[in-house]
Amino acid sequence: MKRLLQLYTKYQDILAYLIFGGLTTLVNLVVFYVTATLWGWNYQVGNVWAWFLSVLFAYLTNRVWVFHSHFTTFKALVNEVVSFFLARGATLIMDMAIMWLGVSLLQQNEMLTKLVDQVVVVLANYFFSKWFVFKKNKASSVDD
Repeated sequence: MKRLLQLYTKYQDILAYLIFGGLTTLVNLVVFYVTATLWGWNYQVGNVWAWFLSVLFAYLTNRVWVFHSHFTTFKALVNEVVSFFLARGATLIMDMAIMWLGVSLLQQNEMLTKLVDQVVVVLANYFFSKWFVFKKNKASSVDD
């Protein structure tokens, strides 16, 4: 039991990210399905809406339960939000490119392409968040 607790402590951020990353992916897939399939929007328009709503969900959950971010000033909060959305904007470009490649170029099913796409995007988002957005020293520093 002690060993299990040690493993949990060592990997709790990754486990939390897998849980909330999974929920974020679910938000993304559901919004994409509703907009692109049920409502008949262009798949890239649905993709951008799915991105925006899932990124908003991801920011709120990641800052609290995954990376335990504690900003000390309003400026620090704004910097964190902007850097989070910019990092996710980089993966939006990847997301749109994969969707274009799969759907427009290779003529694959939109939802199947979206599922494959999300695996790549979730991995990239974790590394961007860990290295650039919620760095321990950045989140806990006091701004002027």
